[in-house]
Amino acid sequence: MVRRYAFRLPLHPASVGLARRRVRDHLTDWGHGPDAPSLTDAVLLVSELATNVVRHGPRTEADFEVAVTALADGSCLVEVSDEDRHIPSLRPVDDEEAGRGLHLVEHIAAAWGVWSRGSHGKTVWALMHAEM
Repeated sequence: MVRRYAFRLPLHPASVGLARRRVRDHLTDWGHGPDAPSLTDAVLLVSELATNVVRHGPRTEADFEVAVTALADGSCLVEVSDEDRHIPSLRPVDDEEAGRGLHLVEHIAAAWGVWSRGSHGKTVWALMHAEM
C-alpha cells in the first residue's frame, strides 16, 4: 500500500519544527517505529529541506508544501516544494554554512534530486530505502 500526506506551511522558521512533527506523526501512524532509522532519517531530511526553503525561498510567497509518501516496499519519499525556480546545487561556495544541508541530504538519502514545476517553482525530493 502507498500512503501520501501533503500539507502547506507558512514560510516562517517555526514551520520547520512543525514539518518535522507532522512527518514523524504520520510515519509513526503508518507503522514506522519511533526509533526506526527510516523515520529518523525522514524527519532529518524534512528538517533540512524545509530549512532551505525558509532561509532561501522566495519572499513573495506566503507558504511552501511538504509531502511524505510511504511506499509499498517500506521506502519513504520526502518532498518539499516552493515557488522558487532556482535549482539548488552542491557546488562549492565561499560561505561555509551555505549548502551544508544539501550535503547532508546527499549523505543520508538513497537518492535525491529536484523536479522543476515550470512556472510554479520546484520540488526537492529525497528517498530513503526500507530498513533491511
